[in-house]
Amino acid sequence: MICVALPGLAISTDQGQLTGHGLEGYYRAGRRILSRCQVRVAGREPLAVQARMTSADRARFVGTLRVAPHGGPDPDIVVERTRSADGTELIMLHSAAVRPLRLPVEVALGTDLADLGAIASGTAGPELAATVHDSGLRWSCAAGASSVTADPPPADAIASAGLLRWDFEVPPGGTVRVELRVRLDGAGPVRAVGLAVTSPLATAQATGDDPRIRALLATSVADLQALLVRDPAHPADTHLAAGAPWRCGLAPADALAAARMTLPLGTRLAAGTLRTLARTQVTAPGPRCGMIPGPRRDAGAHLPPGCTGTEATLLFPVLLAEARRWGLSDHETEELLPAAERCLTWLRTTVGERPYLSDPQPGGPVRCETQAHAHRAALLGADLLDACGRPGGDRLREWAWKLRATFRRDFWIDDPGGGRPAAARTPDGRPLPHLCATAVHLLDTGLLGGGAHAPGLLDRVQTEQLARLLGSPVMDSGWGLRGLGAKEAGYNPFGHRSGAVRVHETAIAVAGLAAAGHEKEGAALLRGVLTAAEAFGHRLPEMYAGEQRGDGTAPLPHPAACRPAATAAAAGVLLLTTLVGVRPDAPAGTVTLRPLGGAPLGEICVTGLRVVGAPFSVRVSRLGLAVVEEAAEGLQLGV
Repeated sequence: MICVALPGLAISTDQGQLTGHGLEGYYRAGRRILSRCQVRVAGREPLAVQARMTSADRARFVGTLRVAPHGGPDPDIVVERTRSADGTELIMLHSAAVRPLRLPVEVALGTDLADLGAIASGTAGPELAATVHDSGLRWSCAAGASSVTADPPPADAIASAGLLRWDFEVPPGGTVRVELRVRLDGAGPVRAVGLAVTSPLATAQATGDDPRIRALLATSVADLQALLVRDPAHPADTHLAAGAPWRCGLAPADALAAARMTLPLGTRLAAGTLRTLARTQVTAPGPRCGMIPGPRRDAGAHLPPGCTGTEATLLFPVLLAEARRWGLSDHETEELLPAAERCLTWLRTTVGERPYLSDPQPGGPVRCETQAHAHRAALLGADLLDACGRPGGDRLREWAWKLRATFRRDFWIDDPGGGRPAAARTPDGRPLPHLCATAVHLLDTGLLGGGAHAPGLLDRVQTEQLARLLGSPVMDSGWGLRGLGAKEAGYNPFGHRSGAVRVHETAIAVAGLAAAGHEKEGAALLRGVLTAAEAFGHRLPEMYAGEQRGDGTAPLPHPAACRPAATAAAAGVLLLTTLVGVRPDAPAGTVTLRPLGGAPLGEICVTGLRVVGAPFSVRVSRLGLAVVEEAAEGLQLGV
């Protein structure tokens, strides 16, 4: 159970006690500032009876005790603990005894002040010695220091044992409370960006015939708010951390992808993300000039690691172009346009006279999804350049046209089943025939004017075949889309690039299938993810096992998945906005509605979206008819 309000984290098991084992503890900026917090009442630990997340940043644990002699089997003390990512823990003891009780309470505390990487690799050191400090305890080492203070102050603090003690007199039906505050020396209180009134994300809500949509959108928005991070050097700019607990920093490709999926919640996050990454862009002359740097990422058993910097560089102009369609101001667009132009120049320079973009450069394989990203960047980038009166659009369109012609020939593998797109072509030109979820990016062509999507790399017949493949049991696990087909060599249901369900790719598939008119397959994937989300308490993890769904089964968690994760939480927004099909064109003052056909979840109403910076609400009936219920003044409904 992970409470998140970055830069604060609190990681617990469902037993409530922090024992110091595994990842348990309070964290600040990746350092464990408290690893052990064990409560004993009258010398015994409470029996855990319930644990649940009450919000993205808070968990509640309830335990019971029997302390009165000859009281029968019923507990007479309820211990309630509320743990928050900001470093506070409220311990409440409620008495149901018929006579006054004297309750000795002790809290055992400890920490190693280890960083998360050392804990994950099993190299964290032993607990540090404590000293009595103020109304609590303090620990220090060369890396820093942390302390715990208590209110009310303890009657006794024993540094050698790491103990705080109280003796409470509790009247019949009475309640006592202890509040602990965990702090990293030199750091102020956690002020989560997403909890401030200046949060860049609108708090949209969904209602309808299927109650799961309300919980999924609410949890997704809350998780996104919890993962927001402010650029320390430019406090007005925010972006999303990749996920907790493993990736609490900036991952450029993930941050851009998540900001793009959350455009229905406003353009401020997109603008902050773009400005933050523009400051990292390589501007020095050379082959990397114009790139957004990013680390390598494992690509599974059949391909070498790919460069997330390539993906981020191609996503940058796409996000800017689509944010403009959702209502990003002309001033902000012009401010960010030079960085987008450098990305597009890098694309054309790197490709040169070749039809394809290899990754990593130079000499890497020609990946299917990289060509999809490059094609979309060229078309949306050309549209953006034209709209802003900049040159270069025609050259990008000409290259995209040539790419379509060669891709349909070189990347399509004919077989008795109707054919499939190749996962990649090796540097010597051999196609890799493995059926991978990365092919869904071929369906994600991007938003142009008038609510239209850009053309794709596949023709109509090839798109139909890809839709059939994605909807088949080989790819659709019943919980979402497998990363690698179940019949492919190297398939592993837990393989994070070779079989596990990645929520981001499943959401892209649903949106792409809906846009291409293959709504049956898209609706089946959508229902599968909704069912999985319910099993995960509506907080979708980054990925989970691709085991086949069956009666009475539940999706298996992946032990290395971030939860919450920015792309998974943003995918929840994309899935529900795909249902209502909002396609804005702010420069033209129009919005087009293309709801998912057949109303697969019955009636749905989504309120609190943002189009042209104003609230936007839409209702889709059980017949699949969409009605705008709230919109900016002057916004016209497109055809």
